[in-house]
Amino acid sequence: MQVLIAGAGPVGLAAANVLADAGIELEVLEAERELPQTLRASTFQPPTLDLLARFGATEQLIAMGRVAPKVQYRDRSGWVAELDFGVLKDDTRHPFRVQCEQFRLNQVLAARLGRVRFGAQVTAVEDDGEGVTVTVNGAERLRARYVIGADGGRSRVREALGIKLEGFTWAERFLVASTAFDFAGVMPGLADVSYFADPEEWFFLLRVRDVWRAMFPARTEETEAEIMSDAGIERRLQRVYAKPGRYEVAHRTLYSVHQRVAETYRRERVFLAGDAAHLNNPLGGMGMNGGIHDAFNLAEKLAAVLRGEQPGAELERYERQRRPV
Repeated sequence: MQVLIAGAGPVGLAAANVLADAGIELEVLEAERELPQTLRASTFQPPTLDLLARFGATEQLIAMGRVAPKVQYRDRSGWVAELDFGVLKDDTRHPFRVQCEQFRLNQVLAARLGRVRFGAQVTAVEDDGEGVTVTVNGAERLRARYVIGADGGRSRVREALGIKLEGFTWAERFLVASTAFDFAGVMPGLADVSYFADPEEWFFLLRVRDVWRAMFPARTEETEAEIMSDAGIERRLQRVYAKPGRYEVAHRTLYSVHQRVAETYRRERVFLAGDAAHLNNPLGGMGMNGGIHDAFNLAEKLAAVLRGEQPGAELERYERQRRPV
């Protein structure tokens, strides 16, 4: 095996598709029994759409999601400032954001790749200088020339290598609640991506295909049970727009807010990418977008080295280019 990839999220699957297109022998190991269906990130920025267009994935994301050409900053009286992605038309083929659930990209990339091994938890990683031995589920041992750890913020690959995730976690947490209620119908001119300033509690509204996602900061003294309760979420949504009757909440998630980066993105023949390498504020989807850029950068370099088109020293540029970001 030339490359083993731990993690079948957007980062691992993007790297796998780049490598597969280059004719590299690989296997994707995913600890879960199936592709996760959780909402998580839902914003695809213009440069990321340009990259994913290589796979035909951008057109599918547009079809499954919503094109957001503008971002608004608002207060209770209306919009205060508006950013139009159209100004980027000479710099990108996609001068807009696309709002679409992360799991839909996973499905597109996994279907294109055609092979993901589920129920395969990486439990140990050993690099002997000639290659890497990966232990799966505590028993099976697989051999590869290189390994990519794209297995998330609690990366078992990073843990096995003893790489520290430096930085800190803020005391503040973010609540995200999704509802089918159409805020655009009661807030004239509301953009699909809108940030609200408010003296009592700021909030953020983002529209995907079928629902609006509302994000709120949780007070440090609130317990998780209070934040996630029906009553707590209802209170916050009613402050966004007071309406008769209760809101129907389709999903709810509580996020921790991190500012962390791995002390190194590489240990010999093993590389980290995405959340395994860096964790940041969830606003804007920069974690997923940054991770996808990690994936393309690293996979293109690995493919060039494995095909004999570049020397092994080319891989040293991955950390130099991506970690400062």
